[in-house]
Amino acid sequence: MATTGVLMLLYLVAHMLGNLKVFFGPDDLNGYAAWLRTLGQPVLHHEWFLWTARSVLLAAVVLHGVCAYQLSRRDIAARPTGYAHKRHRASYATRTMRWGGVILGLFIVWHILDLTTLTVNPRAQQGHPYENLVASFSTWYGGGVYIVAMLALCLHVHHGFWSAAQTLGANSARRDRALKITATVLAAALTIGFLSVPVAVMTGLVR
Repeated sequence: MATTGVLMLLYLVAHMLGNLKVFFGPDDLNGYAAWLRTLGQPVLHHEWFLWTARSVLLAAVVLHGVCAYQLSRRDIAARPTGYAHKRHRASYATRTMRWGGVILGLFIVWHILDLTTLTVNPRAQQGHPYENLVASFSTWYGGGVYIVAMLALCLHVHHGFWSAAQTLGANSARRDRALKITATVLAAALTIGFLSVPVAVMTGLVR
């Protein structure tokens, strides 16, 4: 679970940086999207790199979900009787990891239908990701779904980074504070970066 989480986190950083090209205009974002389809040529054929990356990410998402389910079942089996004291002993992010994962899973399906297959996109222009993105975020539901998902992502990344560091043995008495700060900064940077795009479209800064 930690390994697939780190893999998806690396993708999120790259994806956010790519999304920020929207602020440089349609030529930059559309050119970046076209470049992704030719990456690896002439060794790889057209879009081979993109489909390879998608396949790896899909496998990571599925494995992450399966591991989460298995860990949840083990947790319940290890403590079949609830605690006598109902006072919360964990952070809000910790308590909402499961629901956050469900929200993000549903969002991934929506996001693919919206900006990859263009099934639910109100404009749906193949080869024009800038225009499709603006069209999606110009609607209240397109921007709203994205904003809710990114807030869930913030909590998920914040707690997930810290948990992965512990699982992979990166934490120690001297590094704990630095890792917690890194988790907070990383979650905040991803959230602000991703949210800046729909907010810019909804406020008319990007059109």
